[in-house]
Amino acid sequence: MPLARYACDPLNSRGRRFAEPPAPTRSEYQRDRDRIVHSTAFRRLVYKTQVFLNHEGDLFRTRLTHSLEVAQLGRSIARTLQLDEDLVEAIALAHDLGHTPFGHAGQDVLDECMRGHGGFEHNLQSLRVVDRLEQRYPAFDGLNLSFETREGILKHCSKRNAQLLEVAEPGGVAARFLCGQQPGLEAQLCNLADEVAYNAHDIDDGVRSGLIELEQLEEVPLVQRYLRQALAEFAQLKGKRLLFETIRRMLSEQVYDIIKASQTALDAAAPADVEAVRSQAPLVSFSPEMRAASTELKRFLFAKLYRHPQVQETRLRAEQVLRELFEIYINDSTQLPADRSQTDDAHRACADYIAGMTDRFALREHQRLTGKQLF
Repeated sequence: MPLARYACDPLNSRGRRFAEPPAPTRSEYQRDRDRIVHSTAFRRLVYKTQVFLNHEGDLFRTRLTHSLEVAQLGRSIARTLQLDEDLVEAIALAHDLGHTPFGHAGQDVLDECMRGHGGFEHNLQSLRVVDRLEQRYPAFDGLNLSFETREGILKHCSKRNAQLLEVAEPGGVAARFLCGQQPGLEAQLCNLADEVAYNAHDIDDGVRSGLIELEQLEEVPLVQRYLRQALAEFAQLKGKRLLFETIRRMLSEQVYDIIKASQTALDAAAPADVEAVRSQAPLVSFSPEMRAASTELKRFLFAKLYRHPQVQETRLRAEQVLRELFEIYINDSTQLPADRSQTDDAHRACADYIAGMTDRFALREHQRLTGKQLF
């Protein structure tokens, strides 16, 4: 299917930071996708968790399975909207590369530890991974991805960090945060697919864990609608099959809603090309009704799952692990790998090392260095 005129066309990419000859059989975005899949940081995602820690169960989502789900949803929507599927997939697979072990608890601890030393943002860390920390090529650090993929990876960025990035790369991936522009449609789509995926799988994991009862989901209009639809068609449905059918219907309806709302917005705005997209308000979106319903679902998950006492207890232990690791490394750089300890920015070296850890490596390292077994 041909690309829409406002899609990111790999033939018109803004290029890579280090010039390379084109690949003979792959587009620029396919090449990005392949480099991400073969990276060390991508493999680590299999042992980095979302809400539940890796040892709590084999079937809970990890950062890797989440990234694959985002890529699947994103490609499905991109195909219908005539956007570049390969770019969507590359952004989706890379968007969590900078996440710490133990989910958002890890990010909060590292940001606290890095206070006064530049802070810590996981989106910025994802960009740092693909720009600097991966060391696979003889001619440059990082993966040397295309501008459009890097732009999509940097989903959020504080003004201070955007200014620092702009100094290093004038007119680069951080410029839009300073001039109020939007990223390309493929990046906008990944942002939304990310939200759809984690809402759905947190319902699944929450019920599977026993922290949320299926009956509680009746409180949430978005879930209630598809739960009742499923029962109306399959009256005897219950348990896991009822949960899966409800989530399947909810996912499908959200995908169709994004396609319809986004196509309506694109038809009305009629951007001539991708640069025209950047100067518009976001064009890939939910309908107002679905946005309100999704927001209500997020509020429910925040109150009933993310702030559940069992999750909070695990979070406190995880925070202790990372806080104590950071303190040990900053006070004794010999505990860091040689390539990490030989740097002028000791705090950033510690943050990079800890952010790259998997959950289970962080636990093993903490036990080795402190003698404590918190889990």
